[in-house]
Amino acid sequence: MANNTAQLQEKSHPMEDLLRMDRMPHIWCSGCGLGSAVTAFVEGLKKAGVSYDKTAIVSGIGCTGRVAGYLRLDSYHTTHGRAIPFATGLKLANRDLTVVVFSGDGDLFAIGGNHLIHAARRNVDINVICVNNFIYGMTGGQNAPTTPLGAYSSTAPFGNYEMPFNLVGLAAASGASYVARWTTMHARRLTDSIATAANKKGFCFIEIVSPCPTVFARKNNGGTGLDMLKEFQTRAIIDHDADPTTIPLNMDNEIVCGEFVNDDRPTFWENVQAGIKARLEKFANWEEMQSNSRKISHKKDRKYTSSRDSSIMRRNT
Repeated sequence: MANNTAQLQEKSHPMEDLLRMDRMPHIWCSGCGLGSAVTAFVEGLKKAGVSYDKTAIVSGIGCTGRVAGYLRLDSYHTTHGRAIPFATGLKLANRDLTVVVFSGDGDLFAIGGNHLIHAARRNVDINVICVNNFIYGMTGGQNAPTTPLGAYSSTAPFGNYEMPFNLVGLAAASGASYVARWTTMHARRLTDSIATAANKKGFCFIEIVSPCPTVFARKNNGGTGLDMLKEFQTRAIIDHDADPTTIPLNMDNEIVCGEFVNDDRPTFWENVQAGIKARLEKFANWEEMQSNSRKISHKKDRKYTSSRDSSIMRRNT
């Protein structure tokens, strides 16, 4: 018995090198997809080969916002909806960092929605991972910007009448360089996608469709977390060629997954540098033109002065 106890104590968590074990156990509910999402993230970082010492993770408020506090990385738990502007400043201040925003659909697309579309438009060199569980899970089950039409929530007891955002469509239309969607059931593909984004320049967006059995499923007869994963398995299809603007999510349609956008275009910082260089070159050319103009003007003045002095001398003689 004593030997068995010693053996159990020697065993450690397989991701202990990247988890803050002093903060365990976590607060997430049984069946929540966040554990799978974090596992895919950790494995994705390992596969990407990025330096942990040069990786920073930024989260906002909500269930997913707790991720930053559980990872043994440089972590920032910011105010509600402000994870992306904080991450933008972090990246611009230290461009050697791999900066990842890991937050939920409510934090990123409700109060933080304006920041997201403009960061994508500017092509800021950060990764944004959005866990979409279709509802505000931590604060009471209110309608979220992704709650499907007709779904029930605490603020929509007769069904949701508001059209939800199509997250991948919005990110792609805003100008993101990389856009993908997976469910927590697609663990290996999600891991590969996170690794790809970690080594890619520009604004990279990954949507993770995740079960919320405690709030969303309970209000919509979705069953347990395992039941929701089985539903994802039934409804999910992979189509990398799909137009992300035409594949919204609702209560019973196909969940189209894949890597929809993978483009190369200048990042915000590269555009800033190119703009400054162009201005400096223009200024340098202007300085050269001004210098040449002064030289020509000086020569003309000397010629005029010489001719005037000659005329005066002739009159005096």
